[in-house]
Amino acid sequence: MEFNVAVINGDGIGPEIITEAVKVLKKVEELYGHKFNFHEVIGAGEAVDKVGSPLPEDTIEVCQKCIGTLVGNVGGSKWKNNPLELNPVRAVLNLRKKLDANINLRPIYLNKELFELSPLKERVLKDGIDIIMVRDIMGGMICSKRLTDDGFYGREASDIEYYNESIVRNMAKMGFELAMKRRKRLASLDKANVLASSKLWRTVVNEVSKQYPEVELEHYLIDNAAMEVIKDPSHFDVIIASNIFGDIMADEISQITGVADMLGSAEISTDGVGIYTPNQLHNPNEEIIGKNIANPIGMISSAALMLRHSMGLESEAKAVETAINKVIKEGYATEDIFFDGKTLVSTSEMGDLIAANLQ
Repeated sequence: MEFNVAVINGDGIGPEIITEAVKVLKKVEELYGHKFNFHEVIGAGEAVDKVGSPLPEDTIEVCQKCIGTLVGNVGGSKWKNNPLELNPVRAVLNLRKKLDANINLRPIYLNKELFELSPLKERVLKDGIDIIMVRDIMGGMICSKRLTDDGFYGREASDIEYYNESIVRNMAKMGFELAMKRRKRLASLDKANVLASSKLWRTVVNEVSKQYPEVELEHYLIDNAAMEVIKDPSHFDVIIASNIFGDIMADEISQITGVADMLGSAEISTDGVGIYTPNQLHNPNEEIIGKNIANPIGMISSAALMLRHSMGLESEAKAVETAINKVIKEGYATEDIFFDGKTLVSTSEMGDLIAANLQ
């Protein structure tokens, strides 16, 4: 099978980790007989510097013709004082709109061999962490109208937490479908005790749940969920949440693994077109740029998500994930996940090892 893939190297460590993801995908080509046509385009800070826009029209046109877009690291201190329209992150935000990417999937897991890196005690981790965070990226205050004015108490601002039945229904269906393929547990997060948007969210999720009687549905208020996921992360399987709640919750769960750089992220449309980035899209450690020591596993994991969700290549996606797990189990580690007993490898060596373990 033949697929077109857009590649935005991005900023910072972006080019280094993208190189390793492409390396692994080319090995998949070789083993499975597929053809991936990679189309390199510019975006984020690189594009701001070169053409004065984080997402040039030429880049948009290429991405719209591709089944998936790989995006490396975005932004850095160089652009921190840029106005919003010239902020490198606008590349991803704008691309979401152009590709109609409305759901963010973030698989969050922790290999047993890396329990030591988690801030949680091992007795809490004994049953592991294996969660898929399903986050809306179409509605909520992040995507709604912003209001600013001068009021009685001086300057004032508000953001509208807007949701409609269609957005929530699509989110719920995605969550339930994923749960059916996993442990058949779905947690839905809201603030239905005070927010009208959350009351609608809970109502629609309950309606959709009737189509999936095999899935155990639990509703959590967001503040309670934030505590429970730390207390017993193994209890959670698939979690669905609104834009702002999902954004915060996904970051919290990623950090309790201690290996956020190893996690991938997918932003997909209803027709399967996707944007694939590492979980740590904005890696703040600029000291590692260009030194061949960054961890490429998050980007490689994202490539596996592209194989699964945009290309429908489940066996190939599992093969990549199995290769990652095998390399970790054998004790290989980049600098960020290295400790006594591990074998230190570089960015490129980690990519080589994962590609070599593909079967």
